[in-house]
Order: sequence, then structure tokens, then C-alpha cells
Amino acid sequence: MILSGLNVSISARRAVSRQLAFAAAAVIALGAVFVSPAYAQSTKIGFVSTERILRDSKPAKAAQAKIEAEFKKRDQALQKLADDLRAQAQKLDKDAPVLSESDRVKRQRHLQDLDSDLQRKRREFQEDFNRRRNEEFSAIVEKADAAIKKIAEDQNYDLIIQDAVTVSPKVDITDQVIKVLGG
Repeated sequence: MILSGLNVSISARRAVSRQLAFAAAAVIALGAVFVSPAYAQSTKIGFVSTERILRDSKPAKAAQAKIEAEFKKRDQALQKLADDLRAQAQKLDKDAPVLSESDRVKRQRHLQDLDSDLQRKRREFQEDFNRRRNEEFSAIVEKADAAIKKIAEDQNYDLIIQDAVTVSPKVDITDQVIKVLGG
């Protein structure tokens, strides 16, 4: 009984090995078709830099200016808090030699509380800023994706890649996408 199970196991392994060999041969054959010069000449490939679109396009610049305007007052308020904290710390350093131990400790605690409050407000500011920036830029990415699809259809691209390690300038269509986006 154990031997018959072993025989089935060996037979099953051989069958799987034959199937894997067949699959590997099929993959190699398909690879040869895709790599053949005739196929490569008929394939039109493009590249788009999302980073450049989100940095250089007119909608991206407008969104960045809008966000900065929205957060300008909060940023200025944080800067004022930081300046006040710095001034109070300098005053404490200057006054420390003449302060009583209890007054010095009291002012140090107050400065620590102010610093903790400032750090919390900075984190909240950064989180709000990033959330708002992501909202604005996701709308731009959607418009860019639509522009990329339109360019692909109009110019008969088979494949458009976004964000690659290295790209030949002859396949880079980022400028076309930026132009379609208005800038």
C-alpha cells in the first residue's frame, strides 16, 4: 500500500515535470515572437513622467499656488509661535542666573509645553497640507490619465509606460501630455 502510493507520487511528479517543461517551451516560443524584429517594429511605445506633469504642468502650478495661499496664514502663525518660543528661550537663558530655582523650573516647564504645542501644530499643519495637496494632485492625475489615453488612441500607441528607471527621449511623450493639460 505504501509502495503504490510512492509509485503514484513518482508518476505525478513526472507528469508535473513534463507539464512544466512544455510550459517553459511555450513561454520561450512566445518570447521569441515578441522579440522578433518584425513585431518590435510594429509596436509603438511611449513614456510619461508623472513627476514632470505634477511639477511643470499649468494645472499643477495653479494647484500648488492655490494650496500655498490656503495655508499661508497657518504657516505664518506657526512661524510666529516658533519665533516667540525662541525669544522666550533666549530670555530664560539670559535671566537664569538671577531667577530662583522654582521660577526657573516653572519657566522651563512653560517652554516645554509651548514646544510640545508647536510640534503638535506643525504635525497637524503638515498632515492637512499633504491631504489637501493629494486631493488637488489626484484630480490632475485623473486629467493626465485621460490625456494619455487620448494621445494613445490618436497616435496609435500600443503601450505607454509611466515612471521608468531609464527612458530614451524619442519615446518620451510627457511634453505632449503637458500641452494637452494646458501648459
